[in-house]
Amino acid sequence: MGKKDIVLTGDRPTGPLHLGHFVGSLQNRVMFQDKYTQYVMIADLQALTDNVGEPEKVRDNVLEVLLDYLSTGIDPQKTTIFIQSLIPQIAELYVLYMNLVTVNRLRRNPTVKAEIQQKGFGETVTAGFLTYPVHQAADITIVKGDIVPVGADQLPMIEQTNEIIRRFHHFYNVTIFNEVRAIVPKVGSRLPGIDGKTKMSKSLGNAIFLSDSADELARKVMGMYTDPDHIKIEDPGKIAGNVVFTYLDAFGPDKNKVQELKDHYERGGLGDVVVKKYLIDVLNDFLGPIRKRRAALQKDPKYIMDIAIKGSEKVKLVAENTMKEVREALRLNY
Repeated sequence: MGKKDIVLTGDRPTGPLHLGHFVGSLQNRVMFQDKYTQYVMIADLQALTDNVGEPEKVRDNVLEVLLDYLSTGIDPQKTTIFIQSLIPQIAELYVLYMNLVTVNRLRRNPTVKAEIQQKGFGETVTAGFLTYPVHQAADITIVKGDIVPVGADQLPMIEQTNEIIRRFHHFYNVTIFNEVRAIVPKVGSRLPGIDGKTKMSKSLGNAIFLSDSADELARKVMGMYTDPDHIKIEDPGKIAGNVVFTYLDAFGPDKNKVQELKDHYERGGLGDVVVKKYLIDVLNDFLGPIRKRRAALQKDPKYIMDIAIKGSEKVKLVAENTMKEVREALRLNY
């Protein structure tokens, strides 16, 4: 059997993970851990680029993210989970890569441009935020990643990683890294927010978290965006853009039942409350086992953190081997 491709993926610990994370990434990670050599990074340093004044928020959410990982089926025996700041070699490689990228190229990165605009940074953008793609290139290449699962909006980041790899190989006349391939989840894998906005986000307050209680879940579903023109029960309703049906498509185990509800809704005679109550049952069935595993894991936070500490120790060894090759190429092997 040949060597498995290496996958690197991860999350910024800025809050607990939500159903959008599950649909977009977590369920794939559970599948990938049997197919690839998988590293999952908790990107605490990158979280600080736009949470610089709230280090306690980042620190507290490391445990929350770990609990979400384990309760959704990411297995530390199959997947190496690590904390970015515990791998000093990433920072060293980041500094070396900074010499291979111009400021103008960073400003032209579409992902960075969009996020600067979205967060309203303007001229106040920090060097740390602007150089985010360089840091990401170091994250990926320190473990010699072959594959990175990303959303379509993140493809420019992978392109910039490959530019850095090419320039490194060209300048130093070596071949240390493979070029990185992006895996973009299939169309429809991004879950909208409960308010109907395209993106489910912690910061927008429109997310259903994996850790939400049954009562909190019910409150959020009952407030979900549906068809604003479906005023009377007997009125025909629209499925397109109706968030309740989008979630039923993603989580409803009985596809025939979901189709029956859609047909009934479109011809009229089916109220939003009935459909929402069915979705509450569906989501509680889905989240029930996750809540149960999370409750059990929460009882021993030291055990949970130890998983990430041990994973980080394992990654440190990999990272140091990578840096030996890099230092050799740059004649820094004193």
